[in-house]
Amino acid sequence: MVKRKITAKKEIIIVGDRVLIEPDILKDRTSHGLYLPQGIEEKEKIQSGYVVKVGPGYPLPEPAADSEEPWNRAHQETKYMPLQTEEGDYVIFLRKSAIEIEYEASKYLIVPQSAILLIIRDDIFDELASDKSHQNNKT
Repeated sequence: MVKRKITAKKEIIIVGDRVLIEPDILKDRTSHGLYLPQGIEEKEKIQSGYVVKVGPGYPLPEPAADSEEPWNRAHQETKYMPLQTEEGDYVIFLRKSAIEIEYEASKYLIVPQSAILLIIRDDIFDELASDKSHQNNKT
């Protein structure tokens, strides 16, 4: 077995329309104190968690893709339509679409944007509060 020493810091890069989610802490008991059997959470249809990282989005086709001579056009960098989710959002998503991974002793889920049902963003309340205070200062 060959051991490699990695000195550079690792970076997670999410591809396409995928979102990396840190799932909520799974409960092993109900609110009434009953213990749940192992694996009960895996049978749930929906799950929630916090968005850790977001992919670049959906790739968009080049406008000149219909050109008759594709070898003559200059290569353009791929453009993406960004996703709705942002890092730090709290999301509810379909569990069956998630792929579970473990990275540096932490469990994460990779979920496509289309499997996300609901986004809760905290900063919207901050924006509303600042807008109200700004309007009150005008009057």
